Amino acid sequence: MGRYGPPMRRIILIIPLLASCAIPDQSGRPEAGAIETDLRAAPPPPRMARTVEQFDTTTEAQRSEAVSSNAGGRLIGTTVASLGDPGRPGFWIETSLVTQAGLGRLTNPATGKSVDVDLIPVPGGSSRVSLAAMRLLEAPLADLSELQVYAN
Repeated sequence: MGRYGPPMRRIILIIPLLASCAIPDQSGRPEAGAIETDLRAAPPPPRMARTVEQFDTTTEAQRSEAVSSNAGGRLIGTTVASLGDPGRPGFWIETSLVTQAGLGRLTNPATGKSVDVDLIPVPGGSSRVSLAAMRLLEAPLADLSELQVYAN
């Protein structure tokens, strides 16, 4: 036995400490809310959220603002997108069509609906869209949707 007891005791004490450490995001994408404006920022959903309405914490004013411009920007491409993390609030798309974070717009050709979003670069070919944006685009939440992506 050493000065601090058997070696096993020291290992057991370290494990809970390591479990509480935050591991940085290795994806290279900004954290949620990193580029959102105050008007488009929304609080995270409650821990017990179970329904679409509970997960979408954007306000009516935020939704109205997100669809108000619906014009401008440069078409940078079309992507097939799925629903992103429903626990991440706001209006955003993670897509490989951009290499820098910025502001833009999505249009759903199937519905004609359009919404302003934060453009978040991610490697790879698939795109993921926020729950709030998918709802305003009237895109099916459980299916893949073809969306046009515009950069401001």
